[in-house]
Amino acid sequence: MVMLASDRLPALDELTDYRPKVPLRIYSAEGELLGEYGDERRSVVRIDQVPALMKNAVLAAEDSRFFEHGGIDFKGIARAALSNLFSGGRDQGASTITQQVARNFYLSSEKTYTRKIYEAMLALRIEESLTKEQILEVYMNQIFLGKRAYGFAAAARIYFGKTLDQLTPAEAAMLAGLPKAPSLYNPLVNPKRATERQHYILGRMHEIGSLTEAEYQAALKQTLRYASPAGELAQQAPYAAELARLLAYDLFKDDIYTAGISVHTTIRAAEQRVATAAVRQGVIDYDRRYGYRGPERYIDLPAGQAGAEALIEAALDETPDVEEFRTAVVLEADARAVRVSRGRGTVITISGDGLKFAAPALSDRAPVARRLKRGAVVRIAPLKSDWEITQLPEVQAALVACSPEDGAVRALVGGFDFSRNKFNRVTQAWRQPGSSFKPFIYSASLEKGFTPASVIDDAPFTVNPALTGGQVWEPKNYDGKFEGPMRMRQALAQSKNMVSIRILQAIGPRYAQDYIARFGFDEDKHPAYLTMALGAGSVTPWQMVGAYSVFANGGYRVEPYLITRITDASGRVLAQASPVKAGDENARAIDARNAFIMDSMLRGVVRNGTARRALSLNRGDLAGKTGTTNDSHDAWFAGYSPAVVAVTWVGHDQPRKLGDRETGGGLALPIWMTYMGKALAGVPEQTPTPPEGIVEVSGEFYYAESVPAGKAGPVNPGRSAEPPAPTAR
Repeated sequence: MVMLASDRLPALDELTDYRPKVPLRIYSAEGELLGEYGDERRSVVRIDQVPALMKNAVLAAEDSRFFEHGGIDFKGIARAALSNLFSGGRDQGASTITQQVARNFYLSSEKTYTRKIYEAMLALRIEESLTKEQILEVYMNQIFLGKRAYGFAAAARIYFGKTLDQLTPAEAAMLAGLPKAPSLYNPLVNPKRATERQHYILGRMHEIGSLTEAEYQAALKQTLRYASPAGELAQQAPYAAELARLLAYDLFKDDIYTAGISVHTTIRAAEQRVATAAVRQGVIDYDRRYGYRGPERYIDLPAGQAGAEALIEAALDETPDVEEFRTAVVLEADARAVRVSRGRGTVITISGDGLKFAAPALSDRAPVARRLKRGAVVRIAPLKSDWEITQLPEVQAALVACSPEDGAVRALVGGFDFSRNKFNRVTQAWRQPGSSFKPFIYSASLEKGFTPASVIDDAPFTVNPALTGGQVWEPKNYDGKFEGPMRMRQALAQSKNMVSIRILQAIGPRYAQDYIARFGFDEDKHPAYLTMALGAGSVTPWQMVGAYSVFANGGYRVEPYLITRITDASGRVLAQASPVKAGDENARAIDARNAFIMDSMLRGVVRNGTARRALSLNRGDLAGKTGTTNDSHDAWFAGYSPAVVAVTWVGHDQPRKLGDRETGGGLALPIWMTYMGKALAGVPEQTPTPPEGIVEVSGEFYYAESVPAGKAGPVNPGRSAEPPAPTAR
């Protein structure tokens, strides 16, 4: 039997040329983990990189005589047999680490005599072919430890958010207890059993001299703190990580999930955290302004406890938690208190401030479909040291920011919650830009002889049915008022629709349609009609951040990009970004003079216009444009400093009205301001210098060839023209 088994043993190529599956990993610019993709989450380490503490914990738990036996521990087998005899048949195994390696690579886990013979023979052959250190290295990297973690380096990161050399004895012992039964001893699922196993291993470490008495006692008392599965930043940048994964997949297909490929991105960790928080807070603030909508649904709970628990558990499974928005089922409700169940016998009583937001739904006058009553499925969230009844927002928002110098994406938030909806609104949502598109029409007009001082009539405008092919078109300004003749600079600051339409009419929609392609817009998504002046075409936030970079960097077209390089498991570079940079004349999109004047006018929007709120950032180098579409379906703010460009959008996935008085300045701008406050912290203000060919006359800038007749003036470097009119809204 033994000779037959020996003849059938497989070759050991998988061990002698060990090449484990290593998942795809996405990293921030600083090297923080953004995401991990693959069936096996593994971080391969050499045995000399494994601290003695971790090795000792594993040996104490699994095979304390590893360096003494030849693959089969006959003393251990005898000890286990005696233990099983005196414990009344309770099974205690005696598999060595070498046997476990043999089983994991070549055999099943079935408990048959044939398998055990093969396992023993394989263990002996492995010991002949590999050194003890090599065997232990394979084991430390290959063993399954739950939560898709393979190997102790991956488990240390997944369970504790640490590297192996950062582990405490208590943490190392907890991980060392997992190989025996990863599910049974998972500390997150079965904390009691996991702790019992941990204490046993700590005791063994103390017995064999790996821990002193003081270290042993301290480890027994330590309270363990567990980390999020993929690292804290991964919770803040899921849309960026997913976009990077898709881009990498296009290059390497399915190989990316097992080959240990690393994708290094341009995302700046600190800015990404603030961007995510800003988007979430902006959405929540908007949602709460419009009040409580009522429970998400109702389930029919029987009057008593019997049978109710199963229905509650089913409802909670069907309506999972979303971040801090936890699902609960109402058991009792009145104006003073609401009792809710979180399942598994957990009941929470909410009262006082926790009921304020949902108070209308507790009234007898509340519509039946919105009333809080037994069986209502609701959301609750932490409120200081208590809970409150809240709701999941229905509105969405997005933010993307880049460096205007080369287009490197610094932060990207594609929506309110990735787990609920993976649709990336930065790259996939085609929406009307509204007034945030006007600067591109103004830029086109400068090439047709217009100047910031050109006077245009802000008066009613009508297009008859013969020209529209349908009904009369009578556009209005946002406030419904008309202020008569005004300068272009003032009109942009106040976002006057009538002026934009007349500018477009003068330069020609077809010319404007061709011109906007310089900024990266798709001409076919912006039909050559006068409605283009009001931003009636379609853009994505990704396009907008690239387009506004042209104004920020002096007129150069840079493409937003997310990935700097892709490397293999050995660190070899497989792909490298080569971004076009501002200053490369081959990338020039518009005249430097055009960019300078547009920057001057867009700074006026912040100083004296619809974005005046941004003055609270206490910077003089901010520029941008608000955008609110027809019927307030979309709210935008696109803005920048010379160092950072950022675009924010707020709206519903299925377009509908945000509210009668909702605007880009009220919804999107605050999100932008929160992000920019972080991105520009410590960044000195920059004052633009007028390029050659710019002339200043009476505080206004002109192309040298467009100076009004009878006026002349020198170039005045370092000064920005002040808008002559105050804010309108």
